[in-house]
Amino acid sequence: MPSQAARTTNLDYGITAIDADYVRPLHDASHLIIEGGRAAFVDTGTSFSVPLLLDALARKDLDVGAVDYVFVTHVHLDHAGGAGQLMQRLPNAMLVVHPRGVRHMIDPEKLIQGSQAVYGEERFRRIYGEILPVAEDRALVPADEDIIELAGRPLQCLFTEGHARHHYALSDPASSGVFTGDSFGVSYRELDTVAGEFIFPTTTPVHFDPPEAHKAVDRIMAQDPERLYLTHYSQVTDLLRLATDMHRGIDDFVSIAITHANADDRYKAISTELEKYLSTRALEHGFGGDMERLKEILSIDVNLNTQGLEVWLDSQ
Repeated sequence: MPSQAARTTNLDYGITAIDADYVRPLHDASHLIIEGGRAAFVDTGTSFSVPLLLDALARKDLDVGAVDYVFVTHVHLDHAGGAGQLMQRLPNAMLVVHPRGVRHMIDPEKLIQGSQAVYGEERFRRIYGEILPVAEDRALVPADEDIIELAGRPLQCLFTEGHARHHYALSDPASSGVFTGDSFGVSYRELDTVAGEFIFPTTTPVHFDPPEAHKAVDRIMAQDPERLYLTHYSQVTDLLRLATDMHRGIDDFVSIAITHANADDRYKAISTELEKYLSTRALEHGFGGDMERLKEILSIDVNLNTQGLEVWLDSQ
């Protein structure tokens, strides 16, 4: 792979956010944790993100041999699509993956087929590149609450369903933080205002489960964190307010789906309402930018969240 320069944000406690350059800037993050000269990645982005992760590692004067773990919070391709290619470049790393997701990392064919059914083969290749398998003997499958140490730094896997059944969050007491994957929604830095961070749930297909989504938020908050590291996008700190907003958002998304469950064009009805709901909330939060830009920022999530809500409706 050619060398590429990564957009990075240096955070405290040996943590660096790396822009995975998926879809648009500041949409999808990988996080690099460094402790005692050893390193771990949390989520990988896509195959196209791998050179960026390696560039960020090199900027910290670390060799690929210094990486002990690649944690994938779940196996959706914007979080784990690059795992196979990244693992080929990291001779000492183990991939830490939920027991319900490990088979998809060892044999990603079903992931590929499912995504190609949504995007079409040509667009899939353009967005995700080549998805490579991970050798079975390089996959580490934790149990709930297992602790994995990075140079003596404890990192605890906490199973969090709601967004996906193969999802865990990674608690990091050293930073008083939790790497949440998608279990604590999405919060884009472009939507920050003087009122702080703006957040909303992500209900992408196919496993959205409202009661479990509420439980996931509560379980993360039970760690008494001071900061969270979201894959979309990185550090947030106003956690009590954000947790309240997440619970409200989960209930509101469900209400929107139920309201339009029997619409003639259900997708259009739900997506239109979701876009109106999120835009209104962003404006109430103090967003003062261009409305077309706001629509652009929200468009991917409106589409995927609508699909997830439709799958959930069909499962009832």
